[in-house]
Amino acid sequence: MRVLGIDPGLRSTGWGLVDVHGSKLRHVANGQCQTQPGPLAGRLLALFEGLSEVIENYAPSHAAVEQTFVNRDGAGTLKLGQARGIAMLVPAKFRLEVGEYAPNAVKKAVVGVGHADKRQVEHMVSLQLPGVKLAGPDATDALAIAICHAHHIQAGSHFQAALQRASG
Repeated sequence: MRVLGIDPGLRSTGWGLVDVHGSKLRHVANGQCQTQPGPLAGRLLALFEGLSEVIENYAPSHAAVEQTFVNRDGAGTLKLGQARGIAMLVPAKFRLEVGEYAPNAVKKAVVGVGHADKRQVEHMVSLQLPGVKLAGPDATDALAIAICHAHHIQAGSHFQAALQRASG
């Protein structure tokens, strides 16, 4: 299974891919889709094209996106929501189901604490994916989202297997 994690942002959308083999995770790639200041439509198109290229190049089987939170700036929150819409649309265009995770759930899955700071997340991503070269903070967060989704999928499949054993 190959999992794509996406950390949406209008200036920089992070992406990270991990392969999952049993309980082992392996880093595939990570990066950031950057946009230039300018009209919103052009920036959203750049995110769409960048994420589409990632999916075309790496063919993930699963995808997950971080949920956004409301901040003090309503206009900023709306723009971030539009970037998040692109982050959900692109995998859907490629027929991938998209998992969604709150930032605290991602931190808890990766670090063990829901209120971990960025340094702790980066440290744990590096420990779980030995030798990874992180392309930046947004890419690090995207890898954390991919790891969280991989754990979630594995837990669900273990649960389904247990149910089948119990009923048969």
